[in-house]
Amino acid sequence: MTRQLVLPNEAPSLRPQRLAELARRAEELDYESVWLPDHVLPPEPYGEVFGGVYEPLVTLGYLAAATERVQLGTSVVIAPLRSPYVLAKQAATVDRLSGHRLVLGLGAGWNEPEFAELGADFAGRGARLDETLALLDRLWTTGRGPAGGHFEPRPAGRIPLLVGGNSTVALRRAARAGDQWLSAGLSPDQFAERVAKLAEFDPERRVRPIARLQFAGDLAAAVAEYHAYRAAGAAAVAVHFGDDEGYAERMAAFAAATE
Repeated sequence: MTRQLVLPNEAPSLRPQRLAELARRAEELDYESVWLPDHVLPPEPYGEVFGGVYEPLVTLGYLAAATERVQLGTSVVIAPLRSPYVLAKQAATVDRLSGHRLVLGLGAGWNEPEFAELGADFAGRGARLDETLALLDRLWTTGRGPAGGHFEPRPAGRIPLLVGGNSTVALRRAARAGDQWLSAGLSPDQFAERVAKLAEFDPERRVRPIARLQFAGDLAAAVAEYHAYRAAGAAAVAVHFGDDEGYAERMAAFAAATE
């Protein structure tokens, strides 16, 4: 399967039951995974730019009980704004609750005012993400913390890690510590250039490149862009179909058009 779905999570009025309905419908339509974005205290109201009204990992725990097969992902958790130990615990718990269906997407973050609001170091966010990735691997693999503390629940298998970001640093990070790489805001031609750069760091092509597509209201244009991303090297395309009204109809039409 090569279609993925970014669930709507921007409107404060969005009912959690609606998210469960859409996740179940995505499963019926054979979308590979459903994704939720993350922002803790954005400088503007939740909307087109900032998604994440519902905390993603808590919400994925809820969606795990509402679905059976579809993968559950974060697109993406801003790791430098989180305690890496609590993040490891949350992710391992969702993975266990869902029957090993979690894909943990992580990014360094991009909005400096949000970091300032939380008292986090914006300049050091990349280093903090690298530290988090290393700690997650340690806790999940060994079950022990740096000072010998015990960690549970340990995942039955590796939780796939997705690294977000378009920079060369992000590509190098994905090749070093990730299983998947997610781009956003790139044209298919720009995506192809980034895929080629990723291959320099990942010559065995182990990391899955994933493109994100924003549906702009034209089904034919979205289908054409989907195929352009696939031709540019995307192993999968994650689609956001806009606000909640008409979302299910758009995702069904897109699924039928990309069979």
